[in-house]
Amino acid sequence: MKIAVIGSGNVGGTLGKAWARAGHDVTFGTRAGTKEPATPGTRNAAVAQAIRGAEVIVLAVPWAAVREVAKEVSDWSGKVVIDCINPIDPGFRLAVGFDSSGAETIAGLVSGASVVKAFNTTGFNNMANPVYGGKAVSMLFATDDQAARKAAELLIRDVGFDPVYAGPLKQARYLEPLAMLWISMSQQQGREFALTVVRR
Repeated sequence: MKIAVIGSGNVGGTLGKAWARAGHDVTFGTRAGTKEPATPGTRNAAVAQAIRGAEVIVLAVPWAAVREVAKEVSDWSGKVVIDCINPIDPGFRLAVGFDSSGAETIAGLVSGASVVKAFNTTGFNNMANPVYGGKAVSMLFATDDQAARKAAELLIRDVGFDPVYAGPLKQARYLEPLAMLWISMSQQQGREFALTVVRR
């Protein structure tokens, strides 16, 4: 699968490396483009070029940068956009909530794309190693589109998580506050824990 990861920080970098190891064609979209050294097994490109050449675009940038990224290309038709972002404002609160979500806001900015909310409810340390007690932990995700759901499930498994479909994209209204819970707990007790779904 051709994947563009927009944002090469902790989350984007960890996910991109995992997908490259799994055999996907990974391009990091960066402001510096090809001037920045690439991670082994990946390439770098300008943001617009990376987006245009990809089937799946993974957004792993700060919330404040979302609108700028959305303007990089005019046509998002046929793309799957995986939103890993938590819409946190400078006061360390959710900037969007109650009757909408960051993911739904992004869906309005990338018209024609199928948006998936995923990889936002845990830390990059768990993306690097999502196994506890010998079992893959859950990655909750939400989307309205069945084709995007299948793509997300594959990419979630390829990182090492157990994909758990949470429902349509509006479920991001609950996934984003859940992420704030994980973040808050990690600040109190460290990052080496994960939230998971247990089935009977």
